[in-house]
Amino acid sequence: MAALGGRTVRDLRRESRGAVLQRLYVDGPMSRHALGPATGLSSGSVSNVVTGLLADGLVEEAGVVGAEAGRPSRLLRVRPDSGRLIGVDVGETGVRVELLDLGLAELARMERPLGPRGYDVESVVGHVADGIADVLGTAGLAPGELLGVGVGVPGIVEDGGPRGAVVHGQTVGWDAVPLERLLRASGRLPSHVPYFIDNGAKALGQAEMWFGGGRGARNAVVVLFGSGVGACVVSEEAARGRSVEWGHLTVRVAGRRCRCGALGCLEAYAGASALVARWREAGGRPSGGAGEERALTELLAAARPEGGREADPVASAVLAETAEYLGAGLSDLINLFQPERVLVGGWAGLLLGDAFLDRVRAHALARALRHPAGRVRIELGRLGPDAVTVGAAVLPLAAFFSAGGHRPRPGPATQPAPAWRAAVEGRLV
Repeated sequence: MAALGGRTVRDLRRESRGAVLQRLYVDGPMSRHALGPATGLSSGSVSNVVTGLLADGLVEEAGVVGAEAGRPSRLLRVRPDSGRLIGVDVGETGVRVELLDLGLAELARMERPLGPRGYDVESVVGHVADGIADVLGTAGLAPGELLGVGVGVPGIVEDGGPRGAVVHGQTVGWDAVPLERLLRASGRLPSHVPYFIDNGAKALGQAEMWFGGGRGARNAVVVLFGSGVGACVVSEEAARGRSVEWGHLTVRVAGRRCRCGALGCLEAYAGASALVARWREAGGRPSGGAGEERALTELLAAARPEGGREADPVASAVLAETAEYLGAGLSDLINLFQPERVLVGGWAGLLLGDAFLDRVRAHALARALRHPAGRVRIELGRLGPDAVTVGAAVLPLAAFFSAGGHRPRPGPATQPAPAWRAAVEGRLV
């Protein structure tokens, strides 16, 4: 097949299909006429691509527009029932697995607490593998019908070559964990169904940029504020975002011990786990046996009581100091990356809410350089506490679009190598 600048006609066709699918998905329904300028394709190319996508059952008509002003235009959209995805959030207290259609409507869900073994690798792999089997069984879906499984995890994720994705999660005790290989070994999915494993903050960032508060922005920082803190930086140079270990910037030399083992990290002061610990140390009294989320809710109620009751000064002081630390951390991100928007998500960020964010915003803008501070908007994320799961599901969805809407297919069955080949290769080692 003829090559055009290193790309074949097949490559160009696949890219055109992917561009139309993604534009319809993010901004649809749209007409064929509107798809031209939105994708940069000619009207003829759009027509050919749409004809193929309709024939493949990936796109459907969704009404008409402009009938009163002249010739009506038929609107198109991606068919929600044309594919199934799984999103997994390996979170701070449990593992959530969701089966979704292409419209990201939930078809089945499984949640399991981490339990006493915490982030024990074997236990987490078991939760994920069992969750995949559970949601597929609930929906009556064969594993081979999936477009892929996205998994959001804590820590740094690298490509381990033949081993697949490898996770370095220092704060949870994971040292070069070959997570993809371990999930494959569970045997829950056929080999042609891909896993996509990435940092949880990056998964959150992907979801907010496609569907949430980041839509329309060219540059943004999406913050994941839970037990710890992390961030995803999205720019024109890194359109799908890159995770940064923001929680491990040093904010106080020789300060509090962080979960990562270092002293003075932002996470040791501003993460929800540290916030609750500092409240206890200052004399706060959460309910006996209260988990982290309940304890944070009680701290918030003590600092901002209802019914005209007097605020607890200890809780108020801890909350105010945390807002100052987070604001200082955000000012670093604003100065470094000069984003149009900063979006604060994660269960703790959403729980603390707008009033807390107002304080954080004031500290961040007071510390940041005037020019980047003057153009940034700091807001809460819009996708709720399940956004990491949705963002993880977007990882195989994005790959599906990049492949032009072509599904992963089983490869040819492999035949064992003949005995003579093994013998010769053994002599050459």
